[in-house]
Amino acid sequence: MPIFAVHYTYTEATAADRATHRPEHRAFLNALVDAGTVLTSGPYPDGTGALLIFRAEDQPSLTALLAEDPFAKLGLIEAVRAVEWLPVMGAFSE
Repeated sequence: MPIFAVHYTYTEATAADRATHRPEHRAFLNALVDAGTVLTSGPYPDGTGALLIFRAEDQPSLTALLAEDPFAKLGLIEAVRAVEWLPVMGAFSE
């Protein structure tokens, strides 16, 4: 199954709301970790965004899944860039 690198971009304007809704966002992602859909995720230390690594059937399936993220539903993500990724070495290579 393809692996995708997803980059979320955040703005300072949404920082307080993201802090408020972070538990729901992380619960959503933790369920996907348990299902094997999210391989890893985490924010950038400077607060500008996050990197999430997903397994998904295809881009449309991933797009639909990302739309279910509580941060997305609440408009707390400024931009999303999702690209198929081909790891050739390390933990995620096959």
